[in-house]
Amino acid sequence: MKFALGTPAIINYPAIMSSWEPSATGADIVRIAQQADDLGWDWMTISEHVVIPNDMAGVMGRRFPDSLTAAAVLAGATRRIKFLTYVLVLPYRNPVVLAKSISTLDFLSGGRLGLGTGGGHLQKEFEAIGVSFADRGKLTDEYIRAMKELWTSDNPSFDGQFVKFSGIAFEPKPVQKPHPPIFVGGNSKPAMRRAARFGDGWLPWLVTREQLPGCLDYIRSQPGFDASKHFEVAMPMIIPNVEDYSHRELGATREPGNREEILEEVGRMKEAGVTLVQVVPPKTASVSQAIEWIDWFAREIFPAFRR
Repeated sequence: MKFALGTPAIINYPAIMSSWEPSATGADIVRIAQQADDLGWDWMTISEHVVIPNDMAGVMGRRFPDSLTAAAVLAGATRRIKFLTYVLVLPYRNPVVLAKSISTLDFLSGGRLGLGTGGGHLQKEFEAIGVSFADRGKLTDEYIRAMKELWTSDNPSFDGQFVKFSGIAFEPKPVQKPHPPIFVGGNSKPAMRRAARFGDGWLPWLVTREQLPGCLDYIRSQPGFDASKHFEVAMPMIIPNVEDYSHRELGATREPGNREEILEEVGRMKEAGVTLVQVVPPKTASVSQAIEWIDWFAREIFPAFRR
């Protein structure tokens, strides 16, 4: 079992945010990343949005980073921990330019980037960027195919509906082969089919541990799923008690509290098919207290699931 730290303070999502996070600085977040790196966390996840519609800011928060810029800064400040965009909305970016950003970051970091991606759901965000909301599924699928071609071919060429290129050189290639792992996010049937066809893993959203085995059966039954390769299932230990799409809080978020409850929950997640647990620290009073909890989790929980 691998463990990913949901990077504190880099977003301000009210359902899981501590009171100190809105005033946290970049230096605070770098400090957290360095501590997680030293403690042996496998990944850090970095959520992102480009803009938040004003009518959603109250339930989603106003602070979201550019995930690749954040990953580049944090990778430069650490030695071994990997960074996962969670999730980068693929239709927002030109796929040729995005493929270059990802391959450059992966090259310079020594292979420490994972692309968590999806088709997106905030229509007003699409409108602000000038991208067709109606075409987001087709754009996502084609962009993934185009980026894989750029990452893996010595003479890349592509002739799609939205993307066309040929007669070009594209380097640096990513360090990770054949390319950085692609985790497809979402809980819809199209998202699960996309994960089966294009992904190296799946990032379920608002899917419970009890629902997970059925979802994985669906993914594995899809045409294009490669049963011969390792398929990561990265799931949060704490699922926010929010309404899908609206992000409206429906009540308090339930979370395991003590060591025994966490060990039991992670064990059940492993039995359900989870391979990577995303952990968000509980609400704390300060950045120092959050770091103390991150240290506690590494010392008390990791050994039970690592040989």
